[in-house]
Amino acid sequence: MASSAENRTGRLIVFEGIDGCGKTTQLRRLGQWLSEPTWPLKTLPSPPKIVVTKEPGATQLGAALRQLLLTPNEAEAMDPTAELLLYAADRAQHVACQLRPELEAGAWILCDRYEDSTWAYQGMGRGLELDLIAQLNRIATAGLQADLTLWLDLDPEQTRQRLRDRGAADRMEQADAAFHQRVRQGFTQLAERHSDRTIRIDANGNEDTVAQRVQQAVLGWERQN
Repeated sequence: MASSAENRTGRLIVFEGIDGCGKTTQLRRLGQWLSEPTWPLKTLPSPPKIVVTKEPGATQLGAALRQLLLTPNEAEAMDPTAELLLYAADRAQHVACQLRPELEAGAWILCDRYEDSTWAYQGMGRGLELDLIAQLNRIATAGLQADLTLWLDLDPEQTRQRLRDRGAADRMEQADAAFHQRVRQGFTQLAERHSDRTIRIDANGNEDTVAQRVQQAVLGWERQN
């Protein structure tokens, strides 16, 4: 199991995937399932506290950074390196103020995006130097890694249709099809590199079908750990 260097009893479960894959919906569904009166994971004696969070934007600083990162700005395009540094700042604050304290208190955290998104979006998508991204991720996370990464995989053409149906898109969602294809390739490479902590979830199908796949993946992971 991947973990941070310090001792902690909590678990960090991260949802990853390209925009429009359904990860935010499935994170919410998993949180509801884990919060049911009958605790579904039987290897623990009692249910832990379930914390739902996201990147960017989980802290007060992060909320301001999220506004800068995701709001389209026609007057001034954001430099890719500036974008990378803002995401790193959001993550450093998130780890220090929420993730580490909650994990040390024994909470199970469900996080919408974490360090893999930076590698996939700013590395593969924007084409920034991967060694630089790895270094920034190490600084921002201070060694805190996901215990489990659930990668919701869906073809970019399907996600773009979902985004069109949803209406107004944020700055990242407005990127072209080639960008999102590169991001998906990034997640594919990460899943192969970190197979010890990553489970690919087929995100094709209706919400209930995908939710069942997510639940079965978590059950299987929990039995092994």
